[in-house]
Amino acid sequence: MRTDMTASGEPSSQAKAAHPYLGGFLAQLRQERRLSPHTAAAYSRDVAMLLELAGSTPLQDLQIHQIRRFVAQLHGRGLGGRSLARLLSAWRAFYAYLARDHGFTRNPCIGVRAPKSPRKLPNALSPDEATRLVSMAGDDPYTLRDKAIFELFYSSGLRLSELTALKPADISFPDSTVRVLGKGNKTRVVPVGSHALQAIQAWMELRKALAREGETALFVNQHGAAISPRVVQGRLKAWGIKQGLPGNVHPHMLRHSFASHVLQSSGDLRAVQEMLGHASISTTQVYTHLDFQYLAKVYDAAHPRARRKPAKP
Repeated sequence: MRTDMTASGEPSSQAKAAHPYLGGFLAQLRQERRLSPHTAAAYSRDVAMLLELAGSTPLQDLQIHQIRRFVAQLHGRGLGGRSLARLLSAWRAFYAYLARDHGFTRNPCIGVRAPKSPRKLPNALSPDEATRLVSMAGDDPYTLRDKAIFELFYSSGLRLSELTALKPADISFPDSTVRVLGKGNKTRVVPVGSHALQAIQAWMELRKALAREGETALFVNQHGAAISPRVVQGRLKAWGIKQGLPGNVHPHMLRHSFASHVLQSSGDLRAVQEMLGHASISTTQVYTHLDFQYLAKVYDAAHPRARRKPAKP
């Protein structure tokens, strides 16, 4: 099997031009599927990689175990799960073309999955940094609006889309809760801290004079219409810089900070799952940087038989 790659890890130019099927496949991508030159070039590199790995083995003879081995080889060379998933997608499309135009009867790439990539999560603010962010000086209406938004993000761990969709009636001051419409149109009720409630109450007094007639959004822009997610992102980034915080502060960072700080204080993974609106607790576990040592510590402290030593013979 030939594996003569270039120093950058891409197939050689000879491999790209050596196979009679590759040109026809690229013509189909450009002419029938109307893919951009950039996307077609990416397909070309991906399929050329398959041809390079196959070497002297005819394409029609490749088996699923060989495709799996190719994926393992590339993974060993440092390709991540997303890159390998893109490669497999291109290879499956190539075999679909071969079945249509060249009589191939099998697609050995079907059923092969790329390894999962580790989820990249935003850094959390420390409790001191979160406090610094929401300690904003100024009493103009939009500073108070921004303070209410940031306090609510950090207090309750809302998604950006959930926060911008809120209505005034979703806030219950007597119960100290917010009613949220989350993913899959699922409603959940999340606690709201006292600082956030105070900031929201101050904003709602000003909102009466700023919102357009008939506007139902809790947070509005300078035109009195519902604030957009992009505006929230921009305001949070600007305030992060102004308050001297490191890096790019964005809404998901506040959601992550909320989850991390509540979990560190309580250790209650199930409660954090409910407040974040995660369907699976495994999502919460990854989201909050849980590791085995943390879980083992919780187990040792909580399980009645975890610390019992076996009796001496």
